[in-house]
This record gives sequence, structure tokens and C-alpha cells, in this order.
Amino acid sequence: MSENIVNVTDSNFDEMVLKADTPVLVDYWASWCAPCRAIAPIVEEVSNEYDGKIRVAKMNVDENPSTPGKYGVRGIPTLILFKDGQVVDQLVGAVPKTQITELVDKGL
Repeated sequence: MSENIVNVTDSNFDEMVLKADTPVLVDYWASWCAPCRAIAPIVEEVSNEYDGKIRVAKMNVDENPSTPGKYGVRGIPTLILFKDGQVVDQLVGAVPKTQITELVDKGL
């Protein structure tokens, strides 16, 4: 995993995501999820390309059940962009990189 990607948990989500001073793209995933593994390299590319502009975080939904439920995550992978503690937009499924960068650009 890229050094530009942080792991977030139910316990540090508020601090790492909601109180962040930059937009945060959260990738909700699980180890058994093939589409999650398929988009992981794309999420990593985005984290490198937008380094310094956004924070990219990953949250394992099996280990952290509370936060995904709070934000209505029902399918994975789900990417949710947060800015100033609010949801800007989200994507569900293994989407192409162009859709992910469009999502990120909404928060900048």
C-alpha cells in the first residue's frame, strides 16, 4: 500500500476524516472482495497523483462495522469523498479511474 494511503478505523474516523483540513477519499473495502482488489491499484495511483491535495484512506468494513453503516455503505467497494466533515459524493463498484478523478476534483 502507498505511503500516501492511511488506514482508518471506527475509533479514529472522526479525527482522520471528518476533522481533516483537506478533502478525504475513503475506500471502503474487504479482503475477500475481488472488485475491491481490482480498484486498489487505481486508488493508489490517485493517492500519488493528488498527494498534498487530498488524503486517501482505506477502511476495512469487516473490522470496522460501525462507520460504513453510518454512511449507508451497502456494497463494496464504495468510495466516499468527504470535505469539511461532510459527504461530497460517492461511487459504488469497480469504476474506471476517470470516474474516481472526477469525484476527487469535486472536492478540490
